[in-house]
Amino acid sequence: MSNGIAKLEERLGDKLFVRSPRGVTQTAFGARILPLIERALVALDAVTAEARRLTEPGERRIRMGLSPLIGSYLVSRSFTVLREANMRDLREGLLAGELDVILIPAVAAMPRFEHQVVDVQPIVVVSPDAAGSAPLELADAGEEEYILVPDTCGLTTFTTRLGLGSAMVPRSRLTSPDVPHRPLVDRGREVRISFEAVWSADSPLAADALRLADGLAAARRTPHPAIYNAYVRIQRDPLPDPVRDA
Repeated sequence: MSNGIAKLEERLGDKLFVRSPRGVTQTAFGARILPLIERALVALDAVTAEARRLTEPGERRIRMGLSPLIGSYLVSRSFTVLREANMRDLREGLLAGELDVILIPAVAAMPRFEHQVVDVQPIVVVSPDAAGSAPLELADAGEEEYILVPDTCGLTTFTTRLGLGSAMVPRSRLTSPDVPHRPLVDRGREVRISFEAVWSADSPLAADALRLADGLAAARRTPHPAIYNAYVRIQRDPLPDPVRDA
């Protein structure tokens, strides 16, 4: 190992460690460089794992990340490789190649990626005294008091753009229709939040991601059969093997 470290230090042009009778400690140079080396090794392992996932025989599964705001009905019959996380982690996972497609509120731009709206949900205001109440006009909503949440899932970004700065919920996230709530409307029209599928056009699974997004969009009308049929199509018509067919 000592020879390997010495060769690496020679290649990098400075010492990574200081050796003394007391032991081995990092140099200032090493403290800056070693984290970069560690990240590079993790990325190299990820490349190897991704290549194996794409080239080894067997069923391919799309790795899908979703916002906590996504209704379970939309993905309940979709792929089993799911990750629920906040907006930032989902975007970073997609950029790093750890996820093939993400489902998030359509509140922030992601240029150079493919987008497709897969669901649109009315926003409701939940409060103990909302049972049987009339819809709440957006112009009057600023007079209400709301529970604030961290801006991790995208909901705060959406409500802030409405000029409210507080969080409400999509109707699909109500645990029961009996939960006291009021529809949020803007001059009589429902205020809605859109959810989109986002994926990279350069991904080897881009065609499958598009099929999945199409199925999820169709699920707005007939949720379960549409998602199931999209899944069947992807399993029936997989992408060509990139190594075998090269």
